[in-house]
Amino acid sequence: MLLSVENLVLLCLGFFVVATLYSSVGFGGGSSYLALLTLFLTGFFAIRSIALICNLVVVSGSTYLYFKKGHAKLKDFVPFVLTSIPLAFIGASFRLKEHVFFVLLGSSLVVSAIFLAWQTFSDGNVGERPKVYPKYMSYLLGGSIGLLSGLVGIGGGIFLAPVLNHLKWDKSIKIAALASFFILVNSISGLAGLVKGDMLNLPWKETMALVVSVLIGGQLGIRLSLKRLTPKGIKRVTALLVFVVGIRILVKYAPELF
Repeated sequence: MLLSVENLVLLCLGFFVVATLYSSVGFGGGSSYLALLTLFLTGFFAIRSIALICNLVVVSGSTYLYFKKGHAKLKDFVPFVLTSIPLAFIGASFRLKEHVFFVLLGSSLVVSAIFLAWQTFSDGNVGERPKVYPKYMSYLLGGSIGLLSGLVGIGGGIFLAPVLNHLKWDKSIKIAALASFFILVNSISGLAGLVKGDMLNLPWKETMALVVSVLIGGQLGIRLSLKRLTPKGIKRVTALLVFVVGIRILVKYAPELF
């Protein structure tokens, strides 16, 4: 066992809170799992592996409920995942230096959060009228974000949702559903990439305890979201979570580049 009982309990509580909050906006919480794990673990491969497994557990339940409630249609999501799956696999196969990995992750999160927050305050009374884009845009966005998500070890929905909200691709609830499905397939692809690169490392006691924590938190969060959060509320909660995690990561790792 890599952690003391006290530290494992603290980590489980943190993962529970993260899963509850992130699942409410269609995310798995991978970025925050990474940030929390760096406080307790030193094994880089274990950190990436556990974060992806927990991501997968949370979004599996969320995706099921989004489809069950009619917020998701597979035909609308296929263009995004056709390109993202292979590129997430390729991205996960690369061996990045630890500080480069975290600086890339933190920078991406901060930029995504700023775009999304700006959009919620500039909407005015326009509402959520979707815009129509050529289909190739879906393939390009899915592929590029899939590659980035594979590189940094998360599902990628936290990058995709702010972009699609900014572009007004569709209603916020449908974007949250797409983000959840996107994370699901890319987490599976990312795990396959880790296996191929011989980088999968899952300490079983810690992994099982954390999986149970995020399973409970994820189910709680998605059910609260579907009943209570407005479209603008979903966007603002998303932006706040993304920004806080991005800054936290950059403060810790950016100085190592200089």
